[in-house]
Amino acid sequence: MEADTEEKPYLHEVCASSLPKKAILQTNHPTYLRDKPYSCEVCGSSFSQNSHLKRHIRIHTGEKRFSCEVCGSTFSENNFLNIHMRTHTGEKPYSCQVCGLAFSQSSSLRRHMRTHTGEKPYSCEICGSTFSINFNLKVHMRTHTKEKPYSCEACGTAFSLKSTLKTHERTHTGEKPYSCEVCGSSFSENSLLRAHMRTHTGEKPYSCEICGLSFAQGSSLMQHMRTHTGEKPYSCEVCGATFSMNFNLKSHMRTHTNEKPFICELCGSAFSRNCNLKTHMRIHTGEKPFSCEVCGKTFSQNAILQTHMRTHTGKKPFSCQICGSAFSQNAHLRGHMRTHAAVTF
Repeated sequence: MEADTEEKPYLHEVCASSLPKKAILQTNHPTYLRDKPYSCEVCGSSFSQNSHLKRHIRIHTGEKRFSCEVCGSTFSENNFLNIHMRTHTGEKPYSCQVCGLAFSQSSSLRRHMRTHTGEKPYSCEICGSTFSINFNLKVHMRTHTKEKPYSCEACGTAFSLKSTLKTHERTHTGEKPYSCEVCGSSFSENSLLRAHMRTHTGEKPYSCEICGLSFAQGSSLMQHMRTHTGEKPYSCEVCGATFSMNFNLKSHMRTHTNEKPFICELCGSAFSRNCNLKTHMRIHTGEKPFSCEVCGKTFSQNAILQTHMRTHTGKKPFSCQICGSAFSQNAHLRGHMRTHAAVTF
């Protein structure tokens, strides 16, 4: 066996081993790597190699010496530029061996693989919730810290997510970038567009486990469930009345404020609810969309149709508690009650 005759003139001060090159002595020796002699004067971070310190310094200086020849974007490291170039070339060299999806970055592939393995390596130290991506953990932590770092410049409202802020800003700009290809309606959020599309497809993916009714939106199912549970989580601070929907509470509050924001453009009549305005408009248009299946008569309101139907069914749901007389309309019962009030003894 040939003897190792390579000269090793450099002696490491810590472990006393001999090395052939000064560069290895300074950077690559395992024992030496446990030390980090290169320190950042700004934040104190230390590094095992001077090249690592130089790259780190760019975080503080903001220096971005590597620029994209296509779009002009600049980067602090050449590696970041190479990754960015794939957005122009469309190159996706990292493929999932399970489902075949391809990615431009190896880190994206690693994150994707967790959708197959179910791995969630990032855990919350407060509540124990686990996440597949560190970013999701950071966002989750704000539910504990109540941190809302993204503020609206128009109204000052703060949000925990940048994406939520962008969506909110559209309430000021009126921007609606998501359009329906069927009817042309536009929406400020993609989720609203998806929900709208179900009006065309008739899809109702949310089903009630109690009665089987299905709904196009999850929020509609949640509201419906309160008809079974009797839950009324929205309460009036003035009179204590409770409601199953926030919308109904808002409408109720107008009975206290006397606010009537819905105004008829033809006669100026004002209403506290938009549905009341729509009903009123039929006085002007003559529209009678509710028809009797028995005799064909039409009515402007469903309530009037229901009252009319009692002329066919003979149903009299309103009863006098004094003499037992029954009536098909509550107005008739009220008129009858006056006959008792007029009796003198």
